[in-house]
Amino acid sequence: MTNHHHLHAPLRSAPQSSSQSFTAKLLLLLTLLPLSLAALAFILQWRGGIPDPTTRWSPPGSHHLFPGMDASPLSSAAVRSSSDCVNLGRSGSPSLPYYQNWKFDSASNLKPKILITTSTSAGLDQILPWMFYHKVIGVSTFFLFVEGKAASPEVSKVLESIPGVKVIYRTKELEEQQARSRIWNETWLSSFFYKPCNYELFVKQSLNMEMAIVMARDAGMDWIIHLDTDELLHPAGAKEYSLRQLLHDVPSNVDMVIFPNYESSVERDDIKEPFTEVSMFKRNYDHVPKDTYFGMYKESTRGNPNYFLTYGNGKSAARIQEHLRPNGAHRWHNYMKTPNEIKLDEAAVLHYTYARFSDLTSRRDRCGCKPTKEDVKRCFMLEFDRAAFIIASTATEEEMLKWYHEHIVWDDKDIRIRLLRKGILTRIYAPMAIIQGLRESGVFSSVIASAPTTLSKEKFLATIDSSNSSRATSSISHPSRKIGRSGESMATARKTLDDEVAEVQESAVPPLSPPPPSSGLYPDQL
Repeated sequence: MTNHHHLHAPLRSAPQSSSQSFTAKLLLLLTLLPLSLAALAFILQWRGGIPDPTTRWSPPGSHHLFPGMDASPLSSAAVRSSSDCVNLGRSGSPSLPYYQNWKFDSASNLKPKILITTSTSAGLDQILPWMFYHKVIGVSTFFLFVEGKAASPEVSKVLESIPGVKVIYRTKELEEQQARSRIWNETWLSSFFYKPCNYELFVKQSLNMEMAIVMARDAGMDWIIHLDTDELLHPAGAKEYSLRQLLHDVPSNVDMVIFPNYESSVERDDIKEPFTEVSMFKRNYDHVPKDTYFGMYKESTRGNPNYFLTYGNGKSAARIQEHLRPNGAHRWHNYMKTPNEIKLDEAAVLHYTYARFSDLTSRRDRCGCKPTKEDVKRCFMLEFDRAAFIIASTATEEEMLKWYHEHIVWDDKDIRIRLLRKGILTRIYAPMAIIQGLRESGVFSSVIASAPTTLSKEKFLATIDSSNSSRATSSISHPSRKIGRSGESMATARKTLDDEVAEVQESAVPPLSPPPPSSGLYPDQL
């Protein structure tokens, strides 16, 4: 029996051995199959057969990811270092997937359509980062009223080559057209007429804004924003850091959206590129608790005339509609109604003011006023601008640098930390990261390289005329000076409205300083 059992034992174990063999082969197949597919995909991509989907956001020939291809940089911005923020533009998770290349061709199909208009004499080093940053966050169209350096052939040929950009030169024809404009013949802007420097710029900006409204309506725009080229919109609180999404979510009955401004707070005196070197900002009083604002007012001002160095009443976006008009460089209005406006709780305008030491002398060189307390009142609306002009006009380089540190540079680390903890100061890294990412991706070099090497004869002559007019001692051809002084000028057409009509028209909103503690008023009461 023992031998019989021994003979039959192998027969009973055979099915078990066959099952084990089949399982082993199946496991081997399951292991080899994904490895083979992965190897095949690698070979095809290495040969160019499968494009890397992330490369569609990069400019031609670039090996960097397009900026904005990360989760919202706002979520943990307050705890990132400046070295960390540069990496925000290199993540592999796209959050701005609708841009196909540096020209942003697909942006024209998106809603709402947002226009930014500006009056500038800056160069490409400032205009291109400013412009493409706003393209990244959703702006499709730009109207650039240019003069000075911005109107030179080498700059204007680049600007005109960029999709969505319209360049308007300050020619005699433009000035004559604006002399016949509606707002020149009204009273709400008249208190700013015939004054030099900042007053002149304010009038010029308003006239340009009036023209931009008509052009924006013809172009099918939904929103219009007036912004200087030293200001960046910061759409905090919006999904995917998108200005387009922020304005898309605004209720349809709202006519105007106010962005409170934050002011750059520099920590060094050798800053060359404010957009990528400044991360600390002083928050607007609208975004600071009342008790904190007034309680920390003395430490926040550091002996300066006001809480902010310059203006504190923000900028605004207006919905394109009938009877829209500018109300100075900071606001919009409507001839037929009082606009329904809202003020944003998180989003802001980042104003990079006096961020470079050279800003002291550049402002001085633009104005031909005498450096006296009385004369500077003719040129500047805000007290700090007046003080800065006098220092820049009368002090030595060493004295200017000392003054710059005392009034502008935040040298004291302990005060910085205290005001950061209180919420007066804040760190914002998103714009820095986006613009640095644009630069590393080769966007700016691409747009310059792809611009035409020569201008058409018509455009060339226009730029020469513009440059000549803007160089003539602060330009006697500017409407805010020329119009109304000569009997042969177009300003003779300006109406003289009676007192009754004049009382109905409110004066334009100028740049305003934040409220001082002595006023007893909070912004909502002003």
